[in-house]
Amino acid sequence: MTDTTATSAEQDLVARWQKYIHASPYNRELGVLPQAAQPDWFVLKVDYKDFLVGDPKTGVIHGGVITALLDAACGFSIFMKLPELKPMATLDLRMDYLKPATPGRTILGGAVCYKLTSELAFVRGAAYHETPDEPIAMAVGIYMFTSGRPVITQKVEGVQ
Repeated sequence: MTDTTATSAEQDLVARWQKYIHASPYNRELGVLPQAAQPDWFVLKVDYKDFLVGDPKTGVIHGGVITALLDAACGFSIFMKLPELKPMATLDLRMDYLKPATPGRTILGGAVCYKLTSELAFVRGAAYHETPDEPIAMAVGIYMFTSGRPVITQKVEGVQ
C-alpha cells in the first residue's frame, strides 16, 4: 500500500509555489515550472523547446538555461526555509557542467538550502534528467538577503 499523504502534501507545496515562479519574467520566458517541493529539496523543471537550444547542430539546451534553472531552484530552496519571503540577491553561484543535456528531454533542477544565517543562505543543487545521482551540472551558491521591500509580500504559511 502506498502512503499518499506525503504525495498530497508535496502537491500542495508545488501548487503554493506555482504562483510565485513567474514573478521573474526570465523564469516565465524560459518556461520554468515547479516539479516537486519538500522542506529539504525543491525541484523546478524546464521542458525542451527549440528556442532554448544553444547549438542547433546538436540540439543541446544552452548552458545559460541550466544556470537560470539552478539559480531559481536554489532561491526557492531558501524560500522553503523562511517564515516569510525576503528579498535576496545571488552573491555567488558556481556552476560545474558535467555533460550536455540530452536533446528533446525535460531538465530538472533540484536544490537544498543547507545553512541560513541572518544575512546569508548557502545552497547546493543539481540539474539532471532522471536522478540527481546522474547530474548534467552541479551548483553551489551563496545568496544575500537585502533590505527593502520584497517583490512578493504574501506570507508563506506552514513553511519552516
